Amino acid sequence: MNQSTPRPQSPGLKRWFEGNPISSLRREMDDLLENFLGQGEALPASLSSVPRLDVSETDDAIEVVTDLPGFKPDDVHLEVGENSLTISGERSEETRTEVKERKYHRIERRTGSFSRSVWLPCAVKEDSIEAELKDGVLTVTLPKADEAKRHKIQVKGG
Repeated sequence: MNQSTPRPQSPGLKRWFEGNPISSLRREMDDLLENFLGQGEALPASLSSVPRLDVSETDDAIEVVTDLPGFKPDDVHLEVGENSLTISGERSEETRTEVKERKYHRIERRTGSFSRSVWLPCAVKEDSIEAELKDGVLTVTLPKADEAKRHKIQVKGG
């Protein structure tokens, strides 16, 4: 029988698989874009990331949490429908006054609009949804519809 020695894994692949593959791939892409665009360049608005979010579930509700630093409640819009939640918003561009003594080395703070949709794992009570934006963190609580809640069923003996 022919025994083959295992092929050594490249350090790049090992690093890619050690953590969350998607997060690692995203870091690799960010590094690639930064190297491609140069040190002083900002990413184009179309390549800027949309807010990342966490979706969790309890017996009674779905909770969506996302970081929106610098946003005001009036800048954020929520829409629920067809088992999805869409979070969108817009941040106005700040006026940067040109000052002769100031030289910008990097401008990365994002302005403009974003939209992020997330699939909801069950039906929710649309008229009971609560949303709070506090300290740059948006928390959306979506109570489950009665038909989506777990119900215990008593098993009878015969």
